[in-house]
Amino acid sequence: MNVKVFRMSSGEDVVANVIETKDNTIVVSNPIVAFNQGDGRVGFAPYSPLLRRDEKELEINTRWIVYIANVNDELVEQYEEMFSTIKTPSSKLIL
Repeated sequence: MNVKVFRMSSGEDVVANVIETKDNTIVVSNPIVAFNQGDGRVGFAPYSPLLRRDEKELEINTRWIVYIANVNDELVEQYEEMFSTIKTPSSKLIL
């Protein structure tokens, strides 16, 4: 996965898997928006909750994106757990 965070011109922080970058758009899958839950905790919700559930990809016009950045490792791991069908341990197991 190529998980990135996008700051939208509307102020939203969107976390998504980048599938393809085009001239004026970027295609992402499984976009979620981060929001403050209070007490320093961050929650997540679907970025566009009105999309059909089977609609996994979204094409975003880059003019609405302020920046694109790497996501911290813990969040990438959490994101991959939410959307991956395969679960892998984050650390090596010693038998």
